Amino acid sequence: MSDTHFPLSADDDIDDLPRTLRREHAARAAREREASAPEMRATPAPELGDNIDQRYGQEAYAQEELTPTVVQQLDLSFFHMMAFFLKAVLAAIPALILLGAIIWGAGEILQHYFPWLVKMKIVILFPDGA
Repeated sequence: MSDTHFPLSADDDIDDLPRTLRREHAARAAREREASAPEMRATPAPELGDNIDQRYGQEAYAQEELTPTVVQQLDLSFFHMMAFFLKAVLAAIPALILLGAIIWGAGEILQHYFPWLVKMKIVILFPDGA
């Protein structure tokens, strides 16, 4: 069964849209207002090098009323932090293997083309009769 009350389009409600789409919607609305009343246009069209606030229009930021915040304390348990760092270590293992393979390959190439760069080589041998 399907829910017939589920909205299939965003209609005119932009509260559930991402910030980029809200900015684009606000900029489009500003352009439509300017087109309907061209004598009220206060500033010329911004260039590409202008600030992002000017490109998307000041109205987009005025609607959101952003509040500056500062994090003063982070309440995080030791076990959650420990679990996060263990996951980070496990996620770094493939990157370390790849980095080791790249460095080994670069060393082999350098040894092949510039053999005089090798000053010392450590060789580990195991006797056959042990």
